[in-house]
Amino acid sequence: MKIFIAGASGAIGSQLVPQLVARGHVVVGTTRSAAKTGALRALGAEPVIVDALDPDSVADVVAKAEPDVIVHQLSALGGPMKMRNVKRMVAATNRLRTEGTDHLLAAGRAVGVRKFVAQSNYALLERTGGPVLDESGRIDLSPPKDLAEAVAALRHVEDAVTGITWADGIVLRYGGFYGPGTGIEAAPDAGMAELIRKRRFPIVGGGGGVWSMVHIADAASATVAAIERGKPGIYHVADDEPAPVREVLLELARALGAKPPRRVPAWLVRLLAGKGAVEMMTRACGISSEKAKRELGWTQRYPSWRTGFTEGLS
Repeated sequence: MKIFIAGASGAIGSQLVPQLVARGHVVVGTTRSAAKTGALRALGAEPVIVDALDPDSVADVVAKAEPDVIVHQLSALGGPMKMRNVKRMVAATNRLRTEGTDHLLAAGRAVGVRKFVAQSNYALLERTGGPVLDESGRIDLSPPKDLAEAVAALRHVEDAVTGITWADGIVLRYGGFYGPGTGIEAAPDAGMAELIRKRRFPIVGGGGGVWSMVHIADAASATVAAIERGKPGIYHVADDEPAPVREVLLELARALGAKPPRRVPAWLVRLLAGKGAVEMMTRACGISSEKAKRELGWTQRYPSWRTGFTEGLS
């Protein structure tokens, strides 16, 4: 198939492109930066530079590519994890999940794509129904005020893509990424890993929220499976060991050779970072990927983050 990947130069795109090329697909990959076109070409993709928030630009590059499948991996999450920078990244990602999604859908419909696969995330699911959720879990309907825009943007992606009738619309709710290019990796200056090393990413309260993780290469292989075999709807993509936040952070610090994270009272983090951060650390629900394994024939290289943190951070 000919596959158009929006956001091909990101962490998952960099893993996804070579996996698709190795399976005989033709890949056109977008980037915002001319400096990244060489890297995309080296991975086997035909690079195109596009502003995903410009509908005419998106329509033009999709029309020229004439793809069978569009894969929406647009995100602005990356770079230094300072509070001001994080707020900018989240705001930009919200626009990519709303305006960017709409532009890609319009362009895809115009050229008659057969399948549209989009990135979503488990972290903003409604915190009800037990510690581990299947695909019937919903995006939070009553989020904390500081998460409201991000929640609305993610809901827009899911509703827009699963609601299309002119192609197979598939949403992949990924677990938390780790591995090369994600910020949770061996590189010394990588986002969250750097914060862990400097003991600036604490365990909040009891750290009892449940996180689901997925190695970036496994996230990419699940995306390949969804492109080739997925049916319309939502699939969860994570490893087989949802675990309390405190366990994940303690093991990550050990794998990075860092001291254990500090523990900070929830009330203090609520004052400094907002209610949303506290809820994701103390009340988050994990996800089950049984549907993806059953229906897509997906298997993980790292079925547990414990092994992945030891073997897969570089």
